[in-house]
Amino acid sequence: MPYEPNEFLSSHFNSNGLDLTRQVETQLSQIAPNSPNLALYRDMMLTVLRMAQDDRNRWNAKITLQALRELEHAFRVLEQFKGRRKVTVFGSARTPLEHPLYAHARELGAALARTDLMVITGAGGGIMAAAHEGAGLTHSLGFNITLPFEQHANATVEGSDQLLPFHFFFIRKLFFVKEADGLVLCPGGFGTLDEALEVLTLIQTGKSPLVPVVLLDAPGGSFWQDCLDFIGKQLRDNHYILPTDLKLLRLVYSADEAVEEINRFYANFHSSRWLKHLFVIRLQHALSDDALAHVQQHFADLCLSDTFHQHAYDGEAYDEPQFSHLTRLAFTFNGRDNGRLRELVDYLNEPSNWATAPAATQVSSTSARPREAAKVT
Repeated sequence: MPYEPNEFLSSHFNSNGLDLTRQVETQLSQIAPNSPNLALYRDMMLTVLRMAQDDRNRWNAKITLQALRELEHAFRVLEQFKGRRKVTVFGSARTPLEHPLYAHARELGAALARTDLMVITGAGGGIMAAAHEGAGLTHSLGFNITLPFEQHANATVEGSDQLLPFHFFFIRKLFFVKEADGLVLCPGGFGTLDEALEVLTLIQTGKSPLVPVVLLDAPGGSFWQDCLDFIGKQLRDNHYILPTDLKLLRLVYSADEAVEEINRFYANFHSSRWLKHLFVIRLQHALSDDALAHVQQHFADLCLSDTFHQHAYDGEAYDEPQFSHLTRLAFTFNGRDNGRLRELVDYLNEPSNWATAPAATQVSSTSARPREAAKVT
């Protein structure tokens, strides 16, 4: 959605006779005269000036400075990988080399790299080291955390330009999800479970774009099945979550299955975003008339009003012209039933529902979804 300038910030400084808004806008117009984001940068700077005016706490100022520096550095480093799809892999750093899951994670990294998908991990040992080992440096990104005690990244990314250190856990977690076109979770401890539940919460509430979330276990393993049994019995059966929320997850027992699940998710679905009140799904293949009629009937519960509209790109405001070749499926999504939305995406990805004959269904590394796809509130 388009950004609306913060009039409170502007009037706050003008009412105090400072007229800082105009000064800030003048400076920004000289630095980035053609940027469509000038209003955003202006309000960032006015926010910092307001903090300086209040001058309440040095610790607050230090946190803000560190957070801004980490964000800016990560944005700059990751810009070079902007056009590539990425998969974030979570799992225990304590998984030993001889454990079957280590071999599974290494196979996963290699399989993702073969389809030209980059592998993001926390850059540590265990599952993280195995996934990077399989993927190789060219297809690896490491988001390391700086700790008070001595800590090293795994051998694949240590000392490379593809290792990003983070001071704050919350910023590191932001980029794990922000950069991910898919997530694979292997068995692990508190950190892995924390990431799994946070990812599900973000997708369930629509604060993060819908992406495939895959639970990977070794054949015969019960780690994730036991977790799903608990979620089904205690959360779903007690109505703490919707039954369809479990559609946001897929449990698999091999690296090939995990990669196949991710590739299938992008067989037709490309990306999604909000355009004012409309939710727009970009498709690589238009739906057939019969398939569109099926969507109208069987997924009507996703619409707040009206119905589904399939159309070609027509220069919609705030949409990205680089995706003008993609078909649009637009509707007034209720924003709540993201498990049902996943069911709709699965239907859209069935080749039998396309109006044109399917080509290769491998995920394209040069057509990554736009990172601002989630609704901004």
